[in-house]
Order: sequence, then C-alpha cells, then structure tokens
Amino acid sequence: WHGNYVKYMEASRCALLNKIGYNYNDMEASGVAFPLVDIHFKYVRSLRFMDRVRAVATLVEWENCIKIKYEFYNAKTGELTTKAESTQMGVNIASGETMFVCPEIFVKKVEAMLNE
Repeated sequence: WHGNYVKYMEASRCALLNKIGYNYNDMEASGVAFPLVDIHFKYVRSLRFMDRVRAVATLVEWENCIKIKYEFYNAKTGELTTKAESTQMGVNIASGETMFVCPEIFVKKVEAMLNE
C-alpha cells in the first residue's frame, strides 16, 4: 500500500537523525520542533505484498530547514521503487514562531558527521 511509504520515511528519518546525534528528543529538549511542511513522492516501480523494502535517507539541506531525500529499493532485487523528499521547518516550541535558521547545535552536529 502506497501509504506505507510515509512510515518508511519516518523510520529512515529517525535513523538519520540518530546518526547525526540530534533526534526528536534532543529537538524537544532544545525547545524546537520540526513539523513536516512538504512531502513529495515519485513512484518508479511497485512493491508487491510481502516484499521487503530498503530505505536510504540523505540529508540535503540543514541550515534553514531539514530537507531529506529518500530512495526506496526492493530489498531482494535491489530495484529502485520510489524516490521521495521531505522538508521540515523549525518551530520554537514556547512561542510557536517559525524559525528560518536551524539551531546552531543541529548545524554543528551535521557538520561534525560530514567531516568524519
């Protein structure tokens, strides 16, 4: 079912944020939420019932928003099945105001990961 791709995106996004060292708990602790503001999908090939999927999430923007590109593959055949992209904007939890720059701690953690 195509709606499952949103779940796959969330799981791979959480894994990526954990790798960066700034997951949803860290965001909340620093007073920031990152709600989704945009999602796009491009279905390339269908998965069938009981096919296993492999998701790859790549952070492509992190200074003003969190933009992640996703690729989903049939785990058995390696065939690309879907491409997707999500955008999340920072929101100050206390004031509800949109943040047009990501928190410095997040940017530094991303840069540290990229320099490994």
